Amino acid sequence: MSPPVDEVLLRSVVPGVIGVLVRRGADFAAAEDAVQDALVEAVRSWPADPPRDPPAWLVTVAWRRFLDATRSEAARRGREELVDEEPAPGPVPSADDTLRLYFLSAYPSLTPSSAVALTLRAVGGLTTRQIAAAYLVPEATMAQRISRAKRTVSGVRFDEPGDVATVLRVLYLVFNEGYSGDVDLAAEAIRLTRQLAAAVDHPEVAGLLALMLLHHARRAARTAPDGSLVPLAEQDRRQWDPALISEGVDVLQAALVRDQLGEYQAQAAIAALHADARSAAETDWVQVVEWYDELVRLTGSPVVRLNRAVAVGEADGPRAGLAALAQLDDALPRHRAVAAYLHEKDGDRTTAARLYAEAAALAGNAAERDHLTRQAARLNSR
Repeated sequence: MSPPVDEVLLRSVVPGVIGVLVRRGADFAAAEDAVQDALVEAVRSWPADPPRDPPAWLVTVAWRRFLDATRSEAARRGREELVDEEPAPGPVPSADDTLRLYFLSAYPSLTPSSAVALTLRAVGGLTTRQIAAAYLVPEATMAQRISRAKRTVSGVRFDEPGDVATVLRVLYLVFNEGYSGDVDLAAEAIRLTRQLAAAVDHPEVAGLLALMLLHHARRAARTAPDGSLVPLAEQDRRQWDPALISEGVDVLQAALVRDQLGEYQAQAAIAALHADARSAAETDWVQVVEWYDELVRLTGSPVVRLNRAVAVGEADGPRAGLAALAQLDDALPRHRAVAAYLHEKDGDRTTAARLYAEAAALAGNAAERDHLTRQAARLNSR
């Protein structure tokens, strides 16, 4: 029986292969389509006949697919000179091309959903079917989204400088999708962020990688056997991954000593404080509040202020947390859930039960709605 294709290896060389095609004269959209065709062929043929040099094989097959597509257009467009001969495959210097593709796929004019889809295709090497399954949408819908994204960036020069902050936002969006379909998007986001960290020296890239590692370390403890959510305070910390925590802390410390604080480093610092505590009660909540103050200064985000109110409630008592919460718009997502938690902590179970029920009605997903409904039922049963 033939061994299965190493899909991680396959996806890791995609940016370099696209880069080779672009340097040979293909536009980004055509190069990306040709590489996707080559990936499909690789999955079909490699188990029975694995190549000695996978990147070179992909370059050769993708270039031929590009030539075939271009030749079919040549008579109408007069572009025969582009397809006269096939250059030798040559080396695949993926790191530089990977960085360019990150910037291109996260182009500022793309919508977040389009940027995510294009990043997963061009940099991650996922097929349209895999991306559609991960986002629980029809394949045709995802194909249209990717086609629109490629049209948007079709006129962008491959060597134009990009915005690291935009790339990081896209990768964080990928990470927060977690797992669905046959692709673990959280693990894929970590892989891509590692790749980006190897290509660009930037403390916020390291900060995002540390944040992902520290959050991912808690993954096994986040859900009960029945699939229900387990809040951070109730998680079995023995299930947390110590290797990921150690790596995340090391990456974070190396970033912080550069004294160029950004929002991902601050978020990672908060995650590290949670990881360092043996229990929720032993968490250094005063430091957590201080890091949230830094995050508020950096972002001004109402969501950050909402999370800060929880930390204030732990550090200074529930009434201090409720006072911080009172300064925020009660239309914020999770506002009622936070208010319910703080009221329960203050001993007002009747108000907490009502707010949990209201928060459940406003929840954005079934798992959160079920958790909040159970919290309301728990208090009402008393």
